[in-house]
Parts: sequence; C-alpha cells; structure tokens
Amino acid sequence: MNFNYSEEQTLLKDSVAKFIANDYDYETRRKHSAMDGGFDVATWQTFAELGWLCVPFSEEDGGIGGGAVETMIMMEEFGKGLVVEPYVSTVLISGGVVAKAGSAEQKAEILSGIIEGNRKLALAAIEPQSRFDLFDVVTEAKLSAGRYELTGSKAMVLHGASADTFIVSARTSGSSRDREGISLFLVPTDSEGLEIQDYPTLDGHRAAELSLNGVKVPESALIGEQGAALTVLEAVADEASMALCAEAVGMMEKLYKETVEYSKNRKQFGVPISIFQALQHRMVEMFTLHEECKSLLLRTVMSHQADEADYRKNVSALKYAVATKGQKVAHEAIQIFGGMGMTDEMSVGMYLKRINVINTLFGNGDYHLKRFMAM
Repeated sequence: MNFNYSEEQTLLKDSVAKFIANDYDYETRRKHSAMDGGFDVATWQTFAELGWLCVPFSEEDGGIGGGAVETMIMMEEFGKGLVVEPYVSTVLISGGVVAKAGSAEQKAEILSGIIEGNRKLALAAIEPQSRFDLFDVVTEAKLSAGRYELTGSKAMVLHGASADTFIVSARTSGSSRDREGISLFLVPTDSEGLEIQDYPTLDGHRAAELSLNGVKVPESALIGEQGAALTVLEAVADEASMALCAEAVGMMEKLYKETVEYSKNRKQFGVPISIFQALQHRMVEMFTLHEECKSLLLRTVMSHQADEADYRKNVSALKYAVATKGQKVAHEAIQIFGGMGMTDEMSVGMYLKRINVINTLFGNGDYHLKRFMAM
C-alpha cells in the first residue's frame, strides 16, 4: 500500500512545517495566547493568504477540494507548533456543518467569509448536562410569527468569544434525549438576549459559556432540515475527532524528538543522560507509542476516504489510543526533562495540557472505548 504523499500534499506539508519552524515558535505561541480573543488576528489572516482556510472545502464552495489526508497533514504540523488560532472551531467544525447541511445562500455567504479570513464561527452543541451526548439537548427553539425563539444554555463553546456567529443546536420537538427533533441555527453574537462568558482553557486556548434568553432569529437562520441535525453533528464530531487526533500525533512526535535531543545535552555524573539504558528504553517506548497512534491515524483517514463501514469504529480506536498513549508519551517527556518540564516556560508541559484537553473533546478515552465495543 502506498503511503507516499502526492506532490500537492507534500507542498502543503512543507508550507505549514516551514511556517511553524520559522514564524511560530513556543514564545510566539505564548504571546498569541495572551492576546484578546486568545489568538493573533494577523496570523489568522496569514492563514487565509496562504490558502490554508480553504483546504477542506470543495471547489464548488470555493475551496481546493482537500480531504481527510490534507487535514491530517495540516493538523499534525499545527500540533507540533501548538497553534492556538481557531482552525478547528471555525474551519473544520463550523465550516464542516455549513458545508454538509447549509443552503446554497448560506454556503455562499459563510464559507467564502471563512476562506477569506473575515468570518469566525463557533459550534454551540454541548450543554452542562449532556457530557459527550450530542443528542442530549434541552435548549428549545419555538417558531412563532416567522421567527425562532431560542432559550437555554451551552457549554464549552470553543473560541466562542472571538466568533461573530454561533451555530446553536436546539430542540424543535421531542424530549431532551431523543435523537430526533434537533435543529441547528445561525445566531449572531450580538443578538439580543444572548450572554457570553469567556474563559481560558487548560491548554492556553479559550472557550465560552452561552446563555440564550429568548434569542430570536429568522426562519432563514435554520441550517438544513428542521429536526434532523443529529446526523450532521455526529459526522462533524467524528471528523473533528480525527483532526484533533492528528494534532495530538504531531505533538507526540515533537515530544519524543525533543526529549531525545534534550537527553543528549543534559549531563549527570559528568555524562549525557542519553547513555543511561533505562532512559533509552523509555524514549524507545515513546517512539513506539507515537508510531502506533500514527498507524491508527492513517487507518482512520484511509477508511474515511474510502467511506468504509468501520470508519466510525476506527475513529473510536484512534481516540482511545491518543487518550492513553498520548498522555504516556507526554508524562515520560516530563519525567526525563524533570521539574522544569512542568513550567509554562517550557513547551513540554503545554503539550501534556493540550493532549489532556483533546481527550475531553467529542468523547474521552473511556467514552470511545465503550463506543468501540458497542459497534
């Protein structure tokens, strides 16, 4: 089986890798994280100019028709740089929802804005009581006089405070845990009755809690068919999980390589600690765990490309592997770096924090292990 990238994919990988190496070191990342909104607007515009924001969208929607392979390539490199810009929340998640379910008018307006770097959206689908169940929706949307009125609350909205529009899941029929009756709505962030509480997350990103108190939107704000949004949400969640795991695999690669390099320079008893056999064994294990996750990532991406029946099962296997093996790699790196590995001045501890957050998004390791066993 040929795992070599095409010429175009190689150019994409080299483009992102060069940017991360030359313009996005850890100190730059820390500065971006401390900015208003939690990222650098100028860097986001650079992403647009380089054509990275259009990669996953079809040519009909103004993109280049990239697929899971291209997304994997970009996310691995983003993981190495610990990129904080809202690529996942705006392009992959929100853009993915609009691309899959939006009307022609919605696609023309929103996707072009995303590609140009002018629009930033955030998906508001998780609620305080729902944990990882996207179908557990209490937020209601009632239609009256040609307008929907939304009432409820949303949790862990990624990059919510920097978005100009939310994609909100709300129940238009059924009870709170019914799989049917869930709809999606475009809600501008300046809507009357909408309260946004911004906060930093463990990994230096930002998220928000939303309170919708009778927020009114027109009928044209409905995305896709009323009451049939769960299929779209689950499809986007699986694709986002795959992308986040690719990011984690990039971080795992960076961690084991940086640890090996550090061990060659760090001396104890007058010799580099890299000559100690016990540490060699631990670093070999870090390499092995990365390769195992990389292999699972490739299998998942290929099954997505081929539209295979076991694609969702592969997503769960990958998510579980990253949750367990990714943490193991990060823990070993910190052990070898020592106490300074836990400080914010070192990137090692931040890699662990980001892997921990990835583990909680769209289902943690335990959730996906159970889902895998049920399939």
